[in-house]
Amino acid sequence: MAELPLFPLGTVLLPGGQLSLRIFEPRYLDLVKRCGRSGEGFGVCLILAGREAGEPAIPATHGTEAVIVDFSLTDDGLLGLTVEGRRRFRVEHTRVRDDGLVLGDVQWFEDSPAQPLRDEHALLSVLLARILDKAGIEHEGIGKGQLADATWVGWRLAEWLPLEPAERLALLQEPDPHARLQQLVDRLPDFQPE
Repeated sequence: MAELPLFPLGTVLLPGGQLSLRIFEPRYLDLVKRCGRSGEGFGVCLILAGREAGEPAIPATHGTEAVIVDFSLTDDGLLGLTVEGRRRFRVEHTRVRDDGLVLGDVQWFEDSPAQPLRDEHALLSVLLARILDKAGIEHEGIGKGQLADATWVGWRLAEWLPLEPAERLALLQEPDPHARLQQLVDRLPDFQPE
């Protein structure tokens, strides 16, 4: 069990994904300073009740460790961060510090080793390659590298497809990359134009 500061948000950060944040509340400015000095991350969890600013929100029991990869000042003078998702975790207990920062006792999930795509999910690799090409994002080709890895393909599709935050959270909770891909296959007809 590890203690991890939590940052409840209205979105889900997935492993390998990036998220842009604007930091203005003192509790989170202090958190960023501490993470910057130590190189440690913090947890991003979907908000179940409450709001991103103000009173501490109630976070989901599952989240992703966020590591700061870039920072800048925004046009309005706030601190802008880019964070990258790393390990998944489950929150066992939470408590709120006097400054409103939520701390969680978390259990880390084991990272699943790279697993080749199964034949029934091969089309997802083609779909993801097209999405990434349209977005101008570099990737390793189909049938090798990233686009042959069931875990990577699942996380990236969950990131790029127009899913609701609750759906992304359900995918984050799924331990089996092939079951995660099947959930995405089951949703594909909903994204077809009428």
